[in-house]
Amino acid sequence: MFDRILVPVDGSEHSRRALQVAATAFETNEIVVLHVLDPFRAASTTEEAVWNREYMDDREREAEALLEEYAEFAAEFDVPVRTELARGSPARAIVGAVDDLDADHVVIGSQGRSGIGRVLLGSVAETVSRRAPVSVTIVRPEK
Repeated sequence: MFDRILVPVDGSEHSRRALQVAATAFETNEIVVLHVLDPFRAASTTEEAVWNREYMDDREREAEALLEEYAEFAAEFDVPVRTELARGSPARAIVGAVDDLDADHVVIGSQGRSGIGRVLLGSVAETVSRRAPVSVTIVRPEK
């Protein structure tokens, strides 16, 4: 039995599946659904956009809507859910949230990259599993 499970989400099917696993495979008093708003997401953000208040306000509204979608999805499993929004590098913010939110387990989805894609892009799930001070369950893609 876990007191609080942290489930990082990013809008992908992988994180949706991780939330489902957290809600159905573990007993817990609460699930905290965390979305990390990365202002320096290199693939789609210019430095100018990061400092543009309107752009960041739009991203925050999108993040809040995303968290609301996950909360509605989690309600189907009859588990108490709380949503949180963090800012920064995803892996670093997730590991920091473990302490900040007093989580005792992390359930995180993995895209299942391998080979050069994993080397070039890294793996948030892998970094979290190495650095988190609590146990981490990595939910792999269904085959």
